[in-house]
Amino acid sequence: MDFHNHNLWAIHIGEHEFWITNTIMNTWIIMGVLILLALAVRFSLKRFESTPKGFQNAVEALVEIFRNFTISTMGEKNKRFSAYFGSIFLFIMLSNLSGLVGLRPPTADLATTLSLALLTFVMIHYYGIKTKGIKAYLKGYFEPFAFLFPINLMGELATPVSLSFRLFGNLLGGTIIMTLYYSIPFWPMKLGIPAALHVYFDMFSGILQTFIFVMLSMTFVAGALEE
Repeated sequence: MDFHNHNLWAIHIGEHEFWITNTIMNTWIIMGVLILLALAVRFSLKRFESTPKGFQNAVEALVEIFRNFTISTMGEKNKRFSAYFGSIFLFIMLSNLSGLVGLRPPTADLATTLSLALLTFVMIHYYGIKTKGIKAYLKGYFEPFAFLFPINLMGELATPVSLSFRLFGNLLGGTIIMTLYYSIPFWPMKLGIPAALHVYFDMFSGILQTFIFVMLSMTFVAGALEE
C-alpha cells in the first residue's frame, strides 16, 4: 500500500536541490493534454463553419456551457470570467479523472489544491479593493462592530483553507480507499467491484468536487465585485 507522493528525480541549481514528484509529473501530463486540445481548436478555427457540426459543435457547446454557468453564478456583467473559470474547471476535472488511467491525481496533493485556492483568494481581495477602494474594503473588516475584526479576518483567511482541504480531502480519501481495496489478497473481490468504485470516487465524486470548487470560487469573486 502506497499513498505517498514520491520524488522521481532531482534537479540541482547551484547548491539547491529540487525534486520532481509524481504530482508535478502528472500535472505536466494534464497540462500537455489541455495544451494539445487548445492547439487542436486553434488550428481548426480556420475551418469552422457558420453551421457547426462535429468537433466544432462540441467546442461551441462547451464554451456556451461555461459561459452560461458563469452568467448564472456571477451575473451577466461578469461573464468575462468564463474563460478563466472554464480553464480551471477543465484542469481540476482532468486531474480528478486521471485516476481512471492509473495516475495519482494531482488534486490528491495539498500543494495543488492550495495553489488553486490561493488564486481564488488573491482574486477575491484584488477585485474587492479595485471595486470598493482600499478604505471601504478595509472598513468592511470592522463591520458591524469594530471588536469583530479578528473574527472577520479569520473568516477571510479560512476561505483558501476550506476550499483547498475540501477538494484535497475528497480526492485523497478516494485514492486511499482504492489503494486499500486493490491490496486485498482475495482476487475474486477484484472482479467488477473496482470498476464501480472508480465510477464513484473518480467520476461522480471527482466531477462533483470540481463543480463545488469552481462554483464557490465564482461566488466569492462575485461577492467581492459587488459595490
